[in-house]
Amino acid sequence: MLILSCSSKLRLLEGILRKCLPQALVVHGAVMNINRGNPAGHEVIVDSWPNFKAVLTRPQREVVSDDSDFYANVYAAFYQDLAVYQTLVLDTDAVNWMQRFRIQGNQDGIYRVSKLAAAIKNVPLSATSYVTYTHPNPNKLVEYQLDRGFTVSTLNASHVDLMDETWAYGGNEQSHRYLASLVQHFFSFCILDPNGQLISWCAMDALGAAGVGYTLPAHRGKHYAAVALRELSMRAHTAGYPVYGHVALSNVHMRSIQERRGYQKLPELCHICIHAEVQI
Repeated sequence: MLILSCSSKLRLLEGILRKCLPQALVVHGAVMNINRGNPAGHEVIVDSWPNFKAVLTRPQREVVSDDSDFYANVYAAFYQDLAVYQTLVLDTDAVNWMQRFRIQGNQDGIYRVSKLAAAIKNVPLSATSYVTYTHPNPNKLVEYQLDRGFTVSTLNASHVDLMDETWAYGGNEQSHRYLASLVQHFFSFCILDPNGQLISWCAMDALGAAGVGYTLPAHRGKHYAAVALRELSMRAHTAGYPVYGHVALSNVHMRSIQERRGYQKLPELCHICIHAEVQI
């Protein structure tokens, strides 16, 4: 295995991964963020270079030193040869199996290898599959109008407490720190009411996906989330990022909404494999 640290090689890798979309979405997004200042402090692992068959991105040890923090300890995976990917994950030190972490990607082999790892290495595994949606041109998304006094803004540090309180996976120090890092480092948009209070929001994550999003129950049904997501998608698209996000398989309502809005469903699911005794 190799840690790919040369900036010119990382730029070359980004171009190669772009040709491998949509299967390489999560790794491509992580590499894009690495090449644009690396705010999450990630690094790239390949089995070989330049003729690689498997790629992992992971947090740099000096940036994320808390082995218990599976919010920050996120890996992204893509392979062109499943056997090579399996060897990289199981038989090298590319993955720190002493951590609580999550690894994800849009290929079925990622789940199969994590399941094998759980059995061989006697580590926990909680795997959830999501439908991934992309949009080729967010400028074509319906543009809803806000009621008088409501405004579009960006998230800031003062919003993190509410985000953490309402997030299904929030409510602890690590989740709060994770959300604060998203707000600080990545694209985000929100809707404020006439009093300047936060009512709806969405933010990009370290893998380039439209991630954490929520609308307060009293304000639902008025397309506030759609307005915030459109702004986020247009900002990401303008910056050269593929526009994508994940929806739970069980969330039939949201899947229907995404498809009516013109989002395209990928044929392969996104597998998020959490090697920790938690659910996400």
